[in-house]
This record gives sequence, C-alpha cells and structure tokens, in this order.
Amino acid sequence: MKKIALPFLFLALLLSACSDYNKLLKSTDYDYKYEAAKSYFAKGQYSRASYLLNELITIMKGTDKAEESLYMLGMCYYNTKDYQTAAQTFTQYYQVYPHGTYTELARFHAGKALYLDTPEPRLDQTATYAAIQQLQMFLEYFPESHLKEEAQQMTFTLQDKLVMKEYLSAKLYYNLGNYMGNNYQSCVITAQNALKDYPYTNMREELSILILKAKYELAYYSVEEKKLERYRETVDEYYAFKNEFPESKHLKEADLIFSKSKTVLGE
Repeated sequence: MKKIALPFLFLALLLSACSDYNKLLKSTDYDYKYEAAKSYFAKGQYSRASYLLNELITIMKGTDKAEESLYMLGMCYYNTKDYQTAAQTFTQYYQVYPHGTYTELARFHAGKALYLDTPEPRLDQTATYAAIQQLQMFLEYFPESHLKEEAQQMTFTLQDKLVMKEYLSAKLYYNLGNYMGNNYQSCVITAQNALKDYPYTNMREELSILILKAKYELAYYSVEEKKLERYRETVDEYYAFKNEFPESKHLKEADLIFSKSKTVLGE
C-alpha cells in the first residue's frame, strides 16, 4: 500500500506547488513576489524566477529591488544557457546602472555569455568580435578586478579562434592553387595579415610555413620575368622561418624548398 501511495503523494505535492505558483503570479504583493523570485533563483528554478523578475523590473523601477531583479534576471538566462538574452540583459543592467552594485559582474558576464556563444572557427566570427569587444570594455572599466585574469584568458582564446579562421582561409587559398586565379598570393597576404594582427599567436609557426610554401609555389608558377625575383623572396622567407623556428617540425620541408629555390637561382 505504501508503494502505491507514494506516487499519489508526489503528485499531490506537485499540484499544490503549481497552485501556489499560480496564485503568486496573480498576486499584487510585489514585495512577496520579489522574495519568492529570490527564493526560486536560489533553488535554481530559473524559469519561474525569470517570469517574476521580468515583471518586477518594471513594477519596482527606481528601487534597489529593481536593480537586483535585473541582475538576477540576467543570471537566470545565463544559467539556462540562453547566452544571447543573458548578454542583452547584462548590457541593459550596466547601461541603466553604470555605477550599480552589480555593474562589475554584469559587464564581466555580458562578455562571458558572448564568449560561450561564439561559433567554431570555420563559421562567421561576428559574434567573436562582439565578445572580444565586451571583454575589453570590462578590462578597461575594471582593470584591477579579481576577474581580470579570466577575462584576459577568454580574450586570448577568442583571438586564437580568429587566427584559426584566418589560417583556415589561407590554407584554403593554398589548396586552391591556381584554380580561377592566383590563390597563392591570396594565401600569402591572408597569412601575413594574421601574423601582423596577432603577433603573439601560438599559430605563428603554422602560418609561417604556409607563407613559405605559398611563396615557393608562387615562384614556381610565375612568368619567366618574375621567377628569379620570387625565388629570392622564397629564400629570404626560408631564412626568416629557420631563424624563428630553428627546431620546427616543418624544417625538413622548409629545407627542401630552400634547396630547390637555390638550384633555380644557380647558387
């Protein structure tokens, strides 16, 4: 009998909780709603909390409770992984309360929410640029924050993602070769721009060997009047690569390019 009664007891409790929540929604006691929203938030019942908080930020406008409600609302969205809405809510918070109690946290979480919502490198990186901008703003406003290192690390990770995007584009140009145009030149330009924009990237070696390979192919397929000049540029690129990466895993490939280029130059 006890085994049969337990499901009914659970159902009764659930119905009672739903009934209490529905009564709460209809209530005009906003202080009570505010305390209930905080309770739901503390219990991790973010859906219920956010429904109440959306109402409270308007009803209690101009009060400390409205300020806290707006921040909690942002955290509700954040904790349920609705990162775009979370970022928008945190942005709304620090715009309305530029010197508020939670402004530092709101700016940080606005950046982190966008960071967590960025796509993989092969896709459009507009969101990545937005996340970097938000995190840089946080670091500018709160340079001594205890969250500084985490914000910096996220920024570096996002920059690596942008570099990877450029590397993949450069590699695609290289693989296309002479198909419908001079793709080797586009490869060189794309990779060089990535190194210029992100000089401390951990992709330097991969970008550099790609530049060397593309310059060699560019020389190989050049018209006669440009061949020698471009082979000399390839040799110069080789010296720069070997100087920066003397123990590179690509050194054997680089040495072969150097040898072939020197042979053409008659040196």
